[in-house]
Amino acid sequence: MQIAFKLPEIDRETTKNAVEDALEKYRLYLMQIELDKMPAITAKYTFMPASKGLPSSSTEAAAIANVDYERERIRFMENFNRAVNRLPLKERIVIITGYMGTEARFDYEVYNELFMSERSFYRLKSRAFYNLAFALKVEVYQEIEGVSIV
Repeated sequence: MQIAFKLPEIDRETTKNAVEDALEKYRLYLMQIELDKMPAITAKYTFMPASKGLPSSSTEAAAIANVDYERERIRFMENFNRAVNRLPLKERIVIITGYMGTEARFDYEVYNELFMSERSFYRLKSRAFYNLAFALKVEVYQEIEGVSIV
């Protein structure tokens, strides 16, 4: 006797959108050198004592925000690059050529540059998106009997 169980199905459209969002975030982070959050210049006086552990001035708050943002940006970029490097060679080439530059490109430009047929390109792109979704852990599953699996 064999035990049967049902694997959750991937929500294709939502997963594709999640990967596209990650690719867009990568492109935006790629163009940024650093965040320039500036502190307020106007002095602020209060009778309340400074709370422990919290920044007491806008300069400290801006510096903390800059460091936190930069740390998150670098972590995302490293994880994204690691995920792309795990893809098979042809899929990696499609993702790097089409999405990892500083400017957006049309699909026809990419498959013409790679000397691929349109049909082969879209098959490869689809596989690359799903593999990238799993590598980035952004895949989205369909609901099963009212239970959402993410």
